[in-house]
Amino acid sequence: MNLKDKINEDLKSAMKSKDKVLLSTVRSIRSLILEYEKSGIGKEMDSGAEIKLLSSAAKKRKESIEQFRNGGRDELAEKEEAELKIIESYLPKQLTDEEVTLEIKNIAEQIGAKSKQDFPKLMPASIKALKGRADGKKIKEIVEALLV
Repeated sequence: MNLKDKINEDLKSAMKSKDKVLLSTVRSIRSLILEYEKSGIGKEMDSGAEIKLLSSAAKKRKESIEQFRNGGRDELAEKEEAELKIIESYLPKQLTDEEVTLEIKNIAEQIGAKSKQDFPKLMPASIKALKGRADGKKIKEIVEALLV
């Protein structure tokens, strides 16, 4: 089942259960899907586009949480956290810091990256290999820490 079908099913069940947070989150994801389809790209939404769409939505929620916490608006941050959990349920399982570090070390060995000058080689390879399974910010931090 592709993301669009799963979202439509979840939308129906959220309406039946009257779960407002789930309903609003699923509706926002559905609107992103519809926006993508009507954008005129002319491509079918594949799993890569789905991951990119969901990752972008998750990133926006994380940024909002940070802003709300800094502004002392904990109730809004909690709402965003609930939405983030729902969005993450549609994404592939996120890797732990240790798993990301291990993957990046393996990539660094394969391409021979050892110093800071190798950052332009290692970072794109790491992003490509870990796409959808780890946050880009986390990947960058680990790559910088490994390249001494």
